[in-house]
Amino acid sequence: MGTREVLRIERRFRGPEKSGNGGYTAGLVGTALGAVAPDGTVPQVTLRLPPPLEVDLELLVGEQGAQLMTPDSLAADAVPVAVDELADAAIDPISFEEARAVEVKYRGLVDHPFPACFACGPANAEGLQLRPGALGDGRTACTWRPSADLGGEDGLVDAEYLWAALDCPGGWATDLEGRPSVLGRMTACVDARPQSGEACVVMGRLLGEDGRKTFTATTLYDSDGRIVARAKHTWITVDPALFN
Repeated sequence: MGTREVLRIERRFRGPEKSGNGGYTAGLVGTALGAVAPDGTVPQVTLRLPPPLEVDLELLVGEQGAQLMTPDSLAADAVPVAVDELADAAIDPISFEEARAVEVKYRGLVDHPFPACFACGPANAEGLQLRPGALGDGRTACTWRPSADLGGEDGLVDAEYLWAALDCPGGWATDLEGRPSVLGRMTACVDARPQSGEACVVMGRLLGEDGRKTFTATTLYDSDGRIVARAKHTWITVDPALFN
């Protein structure tokens, strides 16, 4: 027996100027599927088109998959995959202080293809304001203190925002200036939810490239240095002018 929900992606949660942030959108779909999917699996979400903003979307969820529908097309779908898909998604961390120091190397402050991005856009004052700087070894790192409005009544950060935080630190492990890209697929697992205001570190890593596709991974650590969430991504190179 499946469920149906109508939702909207508000403008705050944009990635490119005209569409939803990929990680946040994938988080909405993946979190819904993860609540009912079989044990030993994690959600893998594929974005089929730029998620439209401020439009009624229909989220259909069953044990074997989920679909996010616009009024006339499929925006995203998700399937459960073996948790082993994320076996290589745990990235060696650095400390909160080291991550904060490397944020000065965040290239998006100077040349960002989507400056209003909810996760890492310097022009989105309501966003997460992540600044993943390059470590020089294929990894990125940044700090994150989730704001109180991202948490539920229990004070823990809602899962879709964890997906959003796991998004762009992977993208910036690639050459986003030379190869502007958008998220095409994301597989993620949330093991725990940090507290609002907690001092977290997000690590990203480049895994490889194949034509227009780039493959990355990310790991979110809490203030005790424990992994609370991890993800893998496929990015697709695009012309930013078509999205902004």
